[in-house]
Amino acid sequence: LGLNLCSENSELEQKARHFDGFNSLYLYRRWYRCFTTLSSYSFDNGHVERKDDLSLDHFRSQYDGKGPVLLGKLADSWPARTKWSMQQLVHDYGEVTFRISQRSPKKIIMKLKDYVSYMELQHDEDPLYIFDDKFGESAPALLEDYRVPHLFQEDLFDVLDYEQRPAFRWFIIGPERSGASWHVDPGLTSAWNTLLCGRKRWALYPPGRVPGGVTVHVSAEDGDVDIETPTSLQWWLDIYPHLAEHEKPLECTQLPGETIFVPSGWWHCVLNLETTVAVTQNFVNQSNFEHVCLDMAPGHCHKGVCRAGLLAVPGKSVGDMENHPPGTITWNHNDMTSTEERLKGLGSVTASNSESQCSSFEFSDVDKSLENQVFSYDIGFLSQFLEKEKDHYTSVWSPTNPIGQREAREWLRRLWVLKPELRGLIWKGACLAINVDKWYACLEEIRACHSLPAPSEDEKLPVGTGSNPVFIVSDNVIKINAEGGLGYSAHGLGTELEFYDLLRKVGSPLINHIPEIIASGFLVYEDGVYRTVPWNGKGMPDVLAKYYPLELSYANSCFPLGLWSKQQFGMDGSAESSNRPIWPYMVTRKCKGDIFAHVRDTLSKADLLNLASSLGVQMRNIHLLPLPHGESLPEPEDNNVKDSDPPEWKQVISTLNRRKNNIKKHLANWGGTVPTVLIEKAEEYLPPDMSSLIKLVKDDDGDSVYTFPSWIHSDIMDDNILTQRAPEMGSLTDTKSTGDGDLEKLNEIHIIDFSDLSIGDPLCDLIPLHLDVFRGDIDLLREYLRSYQLPFLRGKSNNDIYKSVQSSKFSTAAYRAMCYCILHDDNVLAAIFGLWKELRNATSWEEIEHLVWDDLNRYQQSSPTLSS
Repeated sequence: LGLNLCSENSELEQKARHFDGFNSLYLYRRWYRCFTTLSSYSFDNGHVERKDDLSLDHFRSQYDGKGPVLLGKLADSWPARTKWSMQQLVHDYGEVTFRISQRSPKKIIMKLKDYVSYMELQHDEDPLYIFDDKFGESAPALLEDYRVPHLFQEDLFDVLDYEQRPAFRWFIIGPERSGASWHVDPGLTSAWNTLLCGRKRWALYPPGRVPGGVTVHVSAEDGDVDIETPTSLQWWLDIYPHLAEHEKPLECTQLPGETIFVPSGWWHCVLNLETTVAVTQNFVNQSNFEHVCLDMAPGHCHKGVCRAGLLAVPGKSVGDMENHPPGTITWNHNDMTSTEERLKGLGSVTASNSESQCSSFEFSDVDKSLENQVFSYDIGFLSQFLEKEKDHYTSVWSPTNPIGQREAREWLRRLWVLKPELRGLIWKGACLAINVDKWYACLEEIRACHSLPAPSEDEKLPVGTGSNPVFIVSDNVIKINAEGGLGYSAHGLGTELEFYDLLRKVGSPLINHIPEIIASGFLVYEDGVYRTVPWNGKGMPDVLAKYYPLELSYANSCFPLGLWSKQQFGMDGSAESSNRPIWPYMVTRKCKGDIFAHVRDTLSKADLLNLASSLGVQMRNIHLLPLPHGESLPEPEDNNVKDSDPPEWKQVISTLNRRKNNIKKHLANWGGTVPTVLIEKAEEYLPPDMSSLIKLVKDDDGDSVYTFPSWIHSDIMDDNILTQRAPEMGSLTDTKSTGDGDLEKLNEIHIIDFSDLSIGDPLCDLIPLHLDVFRGDIDLLREYLRSYQLPFLRGKSNNDIYKSVQSSKFSTAAYRAMCYCILHDDNVLAAIFGLWKELRNATSWEEIEHLVWDDLNRYQQSSPTLSS
């Protein structure tokens, strides 16, 4: 590699290296990286083919999914070819802020004019460079200066809205010596990169070949992939010169106007030989679709194999790094833990298929038990390493996946509907990512048992973004409860069936606003065959006792897996395996209307007010339901729960106490969502005793006053509400009557998914309503409360409760709601900071309480409400 020091630095070089009695090659190398120049690097053809005027068919047959290629003339007609010079960019966008990439989790932003000034003056060891995936938002005119080349216009992520799809395009500016260190593109996507000015040096290795000096970290807990690598310049200077010829990567120098294609799974490293401006996009097409789906699947072994080849096979070892020449930086660690695999880059790779640019490889420096095995990037080979015991609907997905579980299901569903010509391919991908073949087999057995119609082609994939597989077949909704393991899901079904039974017994009007149950039971997989066991929630089915021998206090009650058994199960808190071959299921009649999340943006403010009012009526119906009788309520093993605490509240108090005792870690787990100053003040803000939130001041006789708990839906989100517009709908603000009948004429709604039913403070249902359904709109909250017409605190004596509200902050609705947000099992604080961006600078929880929840206090203190 022809690298020369700048002549103007020669004098400085001589002065910098000489200290009496001290010499450090390490420090010298770091200094060298700050002042070396790459301007004399001569152009060479490298190993990557150069092609012009490539047809789409030729590209797909020779390069797509097979190997990299440099393409000319694709950008000749772009305005960017003349407009993206540094001088013109500073003139047009000098005041625009761009995102800066650096080897640190902390990201920075900088105005373009300031960044250019930095480039001209810097002598950083690892120079900062602009790598901005939001440039289309900060400088939308840049999007008009280029277009996606015709070879790469198929992108299967484009069925998602821009806000839903993962980051996919980047505007890149970097000075000499900057660059991208070794990596595989996110989610095993493919990429194209067009250079507008300057020169880039590329190095590439095929899939499964970890570059020397690079270590792949794969977490066995969640499949998180992290690459430990030297900087691009450091690798070229310190590692590349020591590689044998057969260990060197494919190389090329990219010139202005050229576009390089990098296939799925290929390792690549980029070094800017001079100041460069480029644009790049990642994409999913038919060639890499299955690989992208495979990489989404839970587990860690297949992720390791996709990146590190057979080095990632569990239980196999690799040779140490002793065969590397002296001076080579190995960048490996010996402190491997039981939950993380560290896969070292070493050894040679020989091509077994030169025509396809090394589509399969033979490892020579691995353990003898693997020396004759061949790695292949073929999807059939890679899918063998999926962890079969992982349930893809319920297992933790890697945080480095390009999209989350819910978004992935929505993506696959949209592809299925919008691209019917690709359904064969989409089905294969869905089998890899979400086990759709398994759940479809379950659907077929349930359908046959209950004489339901066969699904059409459109109905073969699960719908929705929930944590359980849900199919809609004709007018029927089939939900298979897989989340949380058998104990959790069985209690979810049992409690839901008990809830429906209670609605019928008391004649609640809510029955007209929830789905009608057609069938329910358990699906069992035995001897390679699925069979169904119908169950209505009453009694203990033998098949459940066989696979899950529960010791229940309520085994002889009418609903042995009902609400109180669920409370006891929650107290036990024991982790449970989710791979038992039995799943609860429920079949309901499909409700009329559209999922609110899908139609929200089409509704007027008057429509939303009608919806909020209707929700107020139906949530009142839920919260007024009597709790089932419990003869011997469970006792939590919690020393902080007092004997005097009401038994129906003890599980709630125990859970809140447990979270409070670990509150700093609980909030820190949200990954920077909560400012540090608030984390430090959380414990002080919360009550010393969590029972204070439901145990109020003494009454006139000196006895504690407790509130009544309510049924809690626990998941009132915008995807669990169906709304149907009435033929003539006015605004509730023009209506004097708030009777049920009038409201139903205004806006008919249905509430679905009661599998998370529990008991607790009715304020807990208001948190998802206000933050997710109403999106913080105070008008909708007020309309909801106007129709709700229930006090938040209800007990034997509302007069005593009213006095408590006046004298104790623990009793105020806003304070309690804020406490529940802080202690919530989900990251609801992210929603708060997203809706009220000014609160990101808040220095106290009281500020947040006041802005978000103060209206609850005004509602609570109104005497008509408290006396109702």
